[in-house]
Amino acid sequence: MPEPQPGADRPADGGNPVTGRDRDPAVIDEPVPPSAAPTGPDGPSMPPTDSPAATDDGEPPVAGDRSGTDDAAAPGGRPDPTRVETRPEPAAPRWSGSAAVPPPPPRKRGWGESAEPTPVPPHAPEHQVPVDPWAGADTSGWELHSADFPALPPTLPYPAPPHTLPYPAPPVAPPPGPPGTPTPVAARPVSPPPVPVSPQPPAPTRPPKQRRRATPPPVAPPPDWRAPKGYVPVPVRRRRRWPWLLLLSLVCCCGVPLWWAQPLSTQYPASAALPDQVAGLRLREDERSQATAERLKTEVRQAHLLAEDTFAGVYATDDGKRVTIFGGTGFRLSPESDAKAEIARLQEQYALDPAVPVETGVRGRYERCAVGRVDGDAVVVCTSVDHGSLTTGVFTRLSVDDSGNLLDKLRRQIVIPDQP
Repeated sequence: MPEPQPGADRPADGGNPVTGRDRDPAVIDEPVPPSAAPTGPDGPSMPPTDSPAATDDGEPPVAGDRSGTDDAAAPGGRPDPTRVETRPEPAAPRWSGSAAVPPPPPRKRGWGESAEPTPVPPHAPEHQVPVDPWAGADTSGWELHSADFPALPPTLPYPAPPHTLPYPAPPVAPPPGPPGTPTPVAARPVSPPPVPVSPQPPAPTRPPKQRRRATPPPVAPPPDWRAPKGYVPVPVRRRRRWPWLLLLSLVCCCGVPLWWAQPLSTQYPASAALPDQVAGLRLREDERSQATAERLKTEVRQAHLLAEDTFAGVYATDDGKRVTIFGGTGFRLSPESDAKAEIARLQEQYALDPAVPVETGVRGRYERCAVGRVDGDAVVVCTSVDHGSLTTGVFTRLSVDDSGNLLDKLRRQIVIPDQP
């Protein structure tokens, strides 16, 4: 029959059971690592056992054998204070026949997640602990007196203002003094009586501006009043304004037409006569000049059927200048339009350029001039029209201004108004 083996609930032979502390439970069927088993030259030795034969052979106890050390070092049930405890090595896991679980793969970074953690922002300066830059430094050398400037005088102390009580102090009666002799009072000079000050006259006040009131209505007689016998009431004469209105109407109705008709009365009727000499020009009476004058008279009569009289002539100077003048007399209501029409009639005959107006200085008289050509020679054609006559001149070897001035001189000598 096999012998019972010492275990957790049964001590080995010759040993006393340990009471008062927990024993480490025995490990059953656990493999021992190869490093823990002692090896010899002949090969691995047998694993140690807790049999009593090992203790009887006189070999020293092994530190890892708890049962032997506990029994030998703790007589009477007390632990040995010099004992060194060694923790048991963790047991190797038993082979279960299953494959090892691979480690989990690294976690993938999610969308929008930064690759590196965002660093923590530094602390604000107001949250940091202040540091004294002069801590531990010797600052005794700064207290030096300046040798260039003398020391300032001490500041004068100002006295503190007296303390004022919030309420008035009670009156203090002065101590009675010794009776003194009365001093004689000197006579004071009598001051003259004050001069009476006359009050200033009040400033003149302007009377209030009164608004002009309307004429009050006539006072009605009392109800029982009767006019005396033979009394005839005289009506109040009112101011008449119609004479002024009549005068203004006459000025407007008659003055304006008279002002407009004044040139007509001074320019019409008029008569024309050709002088032999005028302004250094001599009238030519040869057959050719006479034929030209007759032809021009006929053309003026055909163009102006209402003309009362016509005239034409050829003047020349000794140096070869030639002036041909023609026109007619008669009443003309619009001399300005007649001057434009005369230039338009002669434009094709003399190949005239656009006409320009010339200032005459006479109200009701209009003059226009244009440059043209006759038989290859340049000429200036000017016409002057007023309410009583029409005068046209053809000038050679003269400018436009000189031609206009010469026509004005010839016209005053040829056309003469008939004044009553």
